[in-house]
Amino acid sequence: MSGERNLNTLLQTMKPQLHVGEFVFCTVQNLSLINVEDAIMIFKEHEAYTIIVKKETADTLNLNYAFVAAWITLTVHSSLEAVGLTAAFSSALAKNGISCNVVAAFYHDHIFVDKSDAEKAMAILEGLSSLH
Repeated sequence: MSGERNLNTLLQTMKPQLHVGEFVFCTVQNLSLINVEDAIMIFKEHEAYTIIVKKETADTLNLNYAFVAAWITLTVHSSLEAVGLTAAFSSALAKNGISCNVVAAFYHDHIFVDKSDAEKAMAILEGLSSLH
């Protein structure tokens, strides 16, 4: 199953879901420091591994972070080859002064926004969906 590619269909059916909790981006040099089951995301960069974990996990492990985020999942199964979805929602959020960090996984797009912007971001995403 390759996922939806049609932008209008994606926007109409994206159904954003706000996850409970606070999430943070951290870097580690060695993955043995964390239980990978606790990671939301792991990405290997040249400098270090970037991980997204619950804030309480980072606090327990004494990991540094600077950004406390809310996690929103677009529940539509979007194709990795879909064109325009990220641009559409990131543009709508940017027009309202909301920064977003996006992770495109195999089934869904995941958006991390400042925790204080969570409800506003949800309203914008739901509004964008209802326009299409």
